[in-house]
Amino acid sequence: MTPYEKFSSTALGLIAALSMTSAAVSDELTIATVNNGDMIRMQGLTDDFTEKTGHTVEWVTLEENVLRQRVTTDISTKGGAFDLMTIGMYEAPIWAKNGWLVPLDDLSDEYNADDLLPAMANGLSYDGTLYAAPFYGESSMIMYRTDLMEKAGLTMPKAPTWDFIKEAAVAMTDRDNEINGICLRGKAGWGEGGAFITAMSNSFGARWFDENWKPQFDTPQWANTLNFYVDLMTQAGPPGYATNGFNENLSLFQQGKCGMWIDATVAASFVTNPNDSTVADKVGFALAPDTGLGKRSNWLWAWALAIPAGTEKEAAAKQFIEWATGTGYIELVAEKEGWANVPPGARTSLYENPNYQSVPFAEMTLESILSADPNNPTVDPVPYVGVQFAAIPEFAGIATEVSQEFSAVYAGQQTVEEALAKAQALTTDAMEAAGY
Repeated sequence: MTPYEKFSSTALGLIAALSMTSAAVSDELTIATVNNGDMIRMQGLTDDFTEKTGHTVEWVTLEENVLRQRVTTDISTKGGAFDLMTIGMYEAPIWAKNGWLVPLDDLSDEYNADDLLPAMANGLSYDGTLYAAPFYGESSMIMYRTDLMEKAGLTMPKAPTWDFIKEAAVAMTDRDNEINGICLRGKAGWGEGGAFITAMSNSFGARWFDENWKPQFDTPQWANTLNFYVDLMTQAGPPGYATNGFNENLSLFQQGKCGMWIDATVAASFVTNPNDSTVADKVGFALAPDTGLGKRSNWLWAWALAIPAGTEKEAAAKQFIEWATGTGYIELVAEKEGWANVPPGARTSLYENPNYQSVPFAEMTLESILSADPNNPTVDPVPYVGVQFAAIPEFAGIATEVSQEFSAVYAGQQTVEEALAKAQALTTDAMEAAGY
């Protein structure tokens, strides 16, 4: 063997050894996520990711309000507790602008980022670059008991008004049998009850701010929204609705205790799943209601995965994003649990898939998503982007306080007038302090 051949042989051996060592390196990813059904389902399938990549996952699963607080505190202080965070359309562009997130502009061709629904990709981007990948996308719509609607002698329109919803809710209410005509969010939190009442207010002609950033809680439109909501829930809602959020209302509906529920389109797979829902074969769907002013009460949202800047496990984190939000994961869920249970609202190809087109709520979900317009969310012009939120950094703190005032009304602790006066004052103070 010549010296050159000996050197080449040694070098090749070193390269092979390094390659084997590199392939064997694995990371443990810490992921913060919300405690809803789709995310919990994903945790149960994580072994598939580990088998494919060698990486393991530690899940930190939190209630929605707690999740928002934990991840916001961690990323703003550069705490480094998480390698991946579950965030949404509110946080993604704001945090990206601050330089807090890793851009996702180098995902593989196989991932096919162009397949993401434009409504979702745009809401999770900043300056044209994707910073969070949608695990699922959603709007909101009406889910209702077809048997109770028929018993009430009514027919649900595809696009009902709030007046019809109130009439139907009262007619379906049966207190003796613990059936509430309607279940709606009242729980404090800008992304809980705050999200619902803001989306509802859009259809009543209300808005958070006018074009000069002046708060609008002292207007008739907000008074009409809140008074209508309280009257509706008093007549036809469940006891203690002031503390009910998504998960609490989901449980009530699945137990057969709600005639109607207006909430996230993603809930459709849970209320129609016979393994979990006692009314799975008695559920119909309709668009979120309006008041005839041209705006419906549906929001636009995505729960998405993002990588905090500074993580030492960026490559592994991107592998997880490609696994969890790619088409392969959709096929994995479909194989194990059926097409009705795949994460919805994120990819165009899903709604072109004949298997999914046969799912009873697929068309209504897509129509609801496409009808939400974050650039023109209200009847009158506004200076902000966002349907159930205003995409400014100050919003989360302000809206959390406002939602607490509203929940106090629902709990009977103060009047609508008192809550709106407090909302107007605290929002005005906060916006002036922020320099608007």
